[in-house]
Amino acid sequence: MISKRQQEILEFIRMNPMLSSSEINNNIGFTISSATLKRDISDLVALGFISIFGKGKGSKYIISDSYKLLFPINLDEYFSKEVDEREINESFNFEIFQHLREINIFSKDELRSLDNLHLKFIKNISDLNEVQYQKEMERLGIDLSWKSSQIEGNTYSLLETERLLKEKETASGKTKDEAVMLLNHKSALDFILENKDYLSPMSLSKIEDVHSLLVKELNVDRNIRNKRVGITGTNYKPLDNEFQIKEVMISMCELVNSKENVFERALIILLLISYIQPFFDGNKRTARIVSNAELISKGYCPLSFRSVDSIDYKKAMLVFYEQNNLYPFKKIFMEQYEFAVNTYF
Repeated sequence: MISKRQQEILEFIRMNPMLSSSEINNNIGFTISSATLKRDISDLVALGFISIFGKGKGSKYIISDSYKLLFPINLDEYFSKEVDEREINESFNFEIFQHLREINIFSKDELRSLDNLHLKFIKNISDLNEVQYQKEMERLGIDLSWKSSQIEGNTYSLLETERLLKEKETASGKTKDEAVMLLNHKSALDFILENKDYLSPMSLSKIEDVHSLLVKELNVDRNIRNKRVGITGTNYKPLDNEFQIKEVMISMCELVNSKENVFERALIILLLISYIQPFFDGNKRTARIVSNAELISKGYCPLSFRSVDSIDYKKAMLVFYEQNNLYPFKKIFMEQYEFAVNTYF
């Protein structure tokens, strides 16, 4: 996390690009030693928030593309403005693929933390026999089906979900579609567990197959949509051209397949399927299953999202839609990976 002083330095550079460190020091508006400023700038360059032009004393500084994608955003402050008051990117950003291809989404410290959690997961499952492992995976699957559906407005409780998925007993006062949504989640996850390499490498047709499992018997059109969709709570407008949607989905698959780090791949899937909105319905559910498929195929712990607040999840996604900033959602991803490793297996 960067300091308040470093945030002010970044904001000054954003408003005053291509200045030298001495020019920044002379005009920034608060007292800071030259050595401290250079150290802060060096740290921000290392984080990828600042790009350098020139060498030595002739170096000039501008905000990087990484900064726009990764700079910390406070959700409460961001959403203190109503939907029509926020300055946003209203249309799909085709450059997002190039930006994500060029940056390291996770810092070295963040990757070290995630890798340590993975090692803990490997140790934990090595102590389990097959029956114990399957029991824990079933528990995670129930939690994932419940929370993923809750995020989409499903009113089943966790206990009602467990009863439905284990005993096929529906809850009173609930709609048939709510039960079908939960059962479809479980079916999709079971399919992934039985076919761990199905989505490796990632392809559009395989993502469509997962979506078909998730919307079975829900009166939702399958395959790529050919009409406009709106998203509640934002003025961001996804693409509405079927051919463009297919093109960007293929670009997303190519990006995912090109990334070496499994955590980057899983996070990109979560964000971009939701951002593209390739289907009439079930986009975020598809994103969560496909992202988990990526983790499972590489021997990593899947995420249940059980402890995430549904509103915070939606807000973090809206920030990515509107600003292409992934910081709030990356925070959720890392917290949920830690939760999953420490809660299951």
